[in-house]
Amino acid sequence: MNISDIESALKDKISREISLKEEGVNRFRIFNPYEFDDGDHFSIFLKKENGHWKFTDEAHTIMHLSYDMDVSALKKEGTRQKILTNIISNFGLDEYDGSLSIRIESDDFGSAFYNYIHALIKVTDLSYLSKEIVRSTFYEDFRALIRETVPEERLTFDFTHPDYDKEGKYVVDCRINGMPKPIFLFAVPNDSKCKDAMITMYCFNNWGVKYHSVAIFEDQEQINRRVLAQFSDIGEKQFSTLLSNKERIKEYLSERIA
Repeated sequence: MNISDIESALKDKISREISLKEEGVNRFRIFNPYEFDDGDHFSIFLKKENGHWKFTDEAHTIMHLSYDMDVSALKKEGTRQKILTNIISNFGLDEYDGSLSIRIESDDFGSAFYNYIHALIKVTDLSYLSKEIVRSTFYEDFRALIRETVPEERLTFDFTHPDYDKEGKYVVDCRINGMPKPIFLFAVPNDSKCKDAMITMYCFNNWGVKYHSVAIFEDQEQINRRVLAQFSDIGEKQFSTLLSNKERIKEYLSERIA
């Protein structure tokens, strides 16, 4: 098929708003009506490599996701990575260095483009996960960061006091051992967890347990001001967000455990 025929096939199968513009040897930009929420259009190209045509985004889709999320999480084992892997598998995509592409088989450009667009839409949905999934990835990111910074043998996740809390009601997200006063780390995604962490700290204080507390918020600005004020009265070190404070958190913990 020549380029005019390919363009006609895409217009007939997908949308009359589609058009192709040559930008290099065997490389054509596909103007299309599909947009991200901020109004930017999907960047899609038709390229011929090694005698075969393919649609590719030249890594633009994942780059665009980086405006709203930490895309490094897509390469680590966890919820987001599993979702992306499933999308790639289910829609028959190839992924290389962030670039998502699909090979056109039997000159069926229309069907391939239809599948490709649906796949890219699914990928963009990664930045709009449900609150439950977002919360689970926050805890995953929290644990991954701590494990990157502190030796595993000094960590106890979901720590409860073996003597004073036999029923395991008052949970510390992570206890860092190996010092006169251990560090109690609290991962705080919302008001409810903020209140739970506050109650846990009060209990440990009443039991006479000595420790340093560190609270890492998903987004402190989303916490109710009154709840946060009460929390600040008892808590020690706080980091307002996990995403933008990763290096500061690592530096702080490294100095504390040295």
